[in-house]
Amino acid sequence: MLLYLRLVLSTVRKAGNPRRDLLWENLALRQQLAVYRRQTHRPRLQQRDRLFWTLLARGWWGWRHALVFVRPETVIRRDRARSRHYWTWRSRGRSPGRPRISRETQALIRQLVQENPRWGAPRLVGELQALGHDVSIRTVRRYRHAARRRPPSQRWRTFLRNHSPHIWATDLFTVRTVTFGTLYVLVVISHDRRRIEHWNVTRHPRAAWIWQQMREATAWGRRPRFLIRDRDRCFGTDFVARAEGIGIATILTPVRAPNANAIAERVIGTLRRECLDHLIVINERHLRRVLGEYIQHYNAMRPHRSLGLDAPEGRPTTERFPGAQLRRRAVLGGLHHEYRWAA
Repeated sequence: MLLYLRLVLSTVRKAGNPRRDLLWENLALRQQLAVYRRQTHRPRLQQRDRLFWTLLARGWWGWRHALVFVRPETVIRRDRARSRHYWTWRSRGRSPGRPRISRETQALIRQLVQENPRWGAPRLVGELQALGHDVSIRTVRRYRHAARRRPPSQRWRTFLRNHSPHIWATDLFTVRTVTFGTLYVLVVISHDRRRIEHWNVTRHPRAAWIWQQMREATAWGRRPRFLIRDRDRCFGTDFVARAEGIGIATILTPVRAPNANAIAERVIGTLRRECLDHLIVINERHLRRVLGEYIQHYNAMRPHRSLGLDAPEGRPTTERFPGAQLRRRAVLGGLHHEYRWAA
């Protein structure tokens, strides 16, 4: 550091000399010579050397010609890096971009969007200004997009809930017996309460048999307006016309699209997972007994998440009273159980 102090004082003393550029060049060359003398190997600049050349580049236009062992681009890059570090230090602790609006204003925007889904951004801005909040349209659009999770009209869940009491679904599935036979089970389920309205078992699912099951399912005047089914040929070619004759519109699902009849597919999966996968079916009589016992439990006692953990037929809540004992009833030999409080 004493060397740099002597060089600077000598240069300042002679700064009034007409040969000013020569003095600056002499200073630059002397500094580099001092670096060479300090090291025997390839010269390596220290932090004070970099600082010296940065300051010299800002005060003297001819510094490029006096620079020998460092490229001019290196000095410029170092100067720009120091500038970036400086401004990074100056802006520390601040979030990038424009300042955010207050949480109160954000909550107010979300409330207006939820309560008025048909309002556009200009309408929301006008309402906010009337309430004393000066917010731009761009800000309102950003928070409106984040808060608006439903379309302006009713949601699909609301639409399906309003129509579910008038929709039934039906489907066939197969069960293998211990003697490698195949039994066919027809299930009819309602969309609103997920109740299995009708079921039956056969070895030969012909069109006449399937139509007879539909007649039995609607025998007491309770019938849907819409029936969802797949395009299985077992239903026959005149099933749609017969259903229209009793006031039921048949909705055929697309080819190879089981999700289009999701509720029927879901109940079939439940019958398999909670009942048939744990048993070996002997014959048709055995399958009728097993399904009859489980479907009775399914409709009366099994909770459903879509029903708020209630049963399709409405499960009564038994209150516990002093001295009550918990009674248990086994279903399918203990595969499932039903519980209630009793004296």
